[in-house]
Amino acid sequence: MAVNLQKAEFILSAASPKDFLRDGLPQVAFAGRSNVGKSSAINRLLNRKNFARVGAAPGKTVHINYFKIDGTFYLVDLPGYGYAKVSKEERDRWGRLMEDYFAQPDQMTLGVMIVDARHKPTADDCTMAEWFRATGCPLVVVANKLDKLKKREIEPNLQLIRQTLQLDDSTCVIPFSAEKGDGRQQLLDQIFSHITPRG
Repeated sequence: MAVNLQKAEFILSAASPKDFLRDGLPQVAFAGRSNVGKSSAINRLLNRKNFARVGAAPGKTVHINYFKIDGTFYLVDLPGYGYAKVSKEERDRWGRLMEDYFAQPDQMTLGVMIVDARHKPTADDCTMAEWFRATGCPLVVVANKLDKLKKREIEPNLQLIRQTLQLDDSTCVIPFSAEKGDGRQQLLDQIFSHITPRG
């Protein structure tokens, strides 16, 4: 399907469930740890330099941000998780907001979870994968920072990610580099295959 990724517009930041969009358009939800390069991955996907804010300090996405792509689907940027330098109250608030979003699984068309290709997924990553699984919605795992790995490390690291997150064979794990663009087309193919227009 032809989608003009350059036609991306910020719609709103949802700070509470009453702000969640429910207009029937597919929603592709992006989640990842605060320092995993989620904003960079989104920017690379859309081929836009500073579309999703890339913060010098992790933890910049504190609300659920909706971006409408070519009037076809929403790219939903969820708050980064697992970052220690914000107050406990703030972390709890993010957590509640995420729980509220995940409590309405019919909202989400596809989950995209970004992990660090260099490291074993954290306990927070495992929890996030659990949340996605509980919605019953399809999940794609993006192993970012591929450019930081040696060739021989890639396959074992992808296996470790798959095992740690307890992913079944149907879940696609994409080796990705927001820096170099590796994996971009594969991720786009996954997204487009799930957002077939309704009606």
